[in-house]
Amino acid sequence: MTAEKSDLPKITFLGLGQMGLPMAANLVSAGYRVQGCDLSEAARLQGSKAGILTSATPVEVASQTDIIITILPNGGIVREALLGADGALAGNAQPSLVIDMSSSAPTETIALGDDLVARGIVLMDAPVSGGRKRAIDGSLTIMAGGADAVITQAEPALLAMGERVFRCGGLGAGHAMKAINNYVSGAGAVAAMEAVVLGRSFGLDPEKMVDILNVSTGRNNTTEAKLRQFILSESYASGFGLGLMAKDIGIAAELAEAQGVKLPTLRAMAALWRDAADVLKEGSDHTEMFRYLVRAQSKKNESNLTDCLIIC
Repeated sequence: MTAEKSDLPKITFLGLGQMGLPMAANLVSAGYRVQGCDLSEAARLQGSKAGILTSATPVEVASQTDIIITILPNGGIVREALLGADGALAGNAQPSLVIDMSSSAPTETIALGDDLVARGIVLMDAPVSGGRKRAIDGSLTIMAGGADAVITQAEPALLAMGERVFRCGGLGAGHAMKAINNYVSGAGAVAAMEAVVLGRSFGLDPEKMVDILNVSTGRNNTTEAKLRQFILSESYASGFGLGLMAKDIGIAAELAEAQGVKLPTLRAMAALWRDAADVLKEGSDHTEMFRYLVRAQSKKNESNLTDCLIIC
């Protein structure tokens, strides 16, 4: 672990979950003094082991901080973690910068930015892509939204957690790009999973299907990194929740509606992932969409058999 550098800004990290914990740990390794907050006692314990000063409430860890970073389930929770009764800004904290690395709705981000500016605090958004594996090794892709000068200020800390920082535009642009990315990812995942369902029904070997897809034009992130690893193995342990995928694709669909852009595939994907999240148990991994698709096919077959019996 790199020794702490006294000239680096002090960072408060809100959210020590699957992604937040390794990201905060990488900041510690880069020499930053990091205070962390999470409702989970187990997460706080792991954070302490990584050299993070932890607390159960944001207000307790943010009294003396330069930068607050949030990586939480949605923009509403981010707002509460900052401005709620026990939020990071409920005490005497006066950071110069808040970086929301969650997958939040762009409109919520812009509204939060207005509220923070009134307090003399600047907000930027910097959601990430790459999953837990790349959060651990510090190679995340970071999509930044905000003024260039603000992103420049944040970039050293961001590059302690990620490999590349893309400047997407003004405040909210990073969150818009993240939602769009996850729409493309989620649609590709469904296409790959449906391909396996279809091929298997015809008698194709799913393992051989993966081999062929990965050297053909059908290759995508799911065929390369998920079909064999988490779906055919039935481990369903990619580390990214189905509910989060449904939320992100829903944000993209809401963005399209707000922009007056009619995108039927996006609308269908949002409905499909939302329904899967409602049907499967809370906390399901997003690769369990495959189970939902298989179940839906089984129910369709049962329905067809019942219809046939009635007609016959």
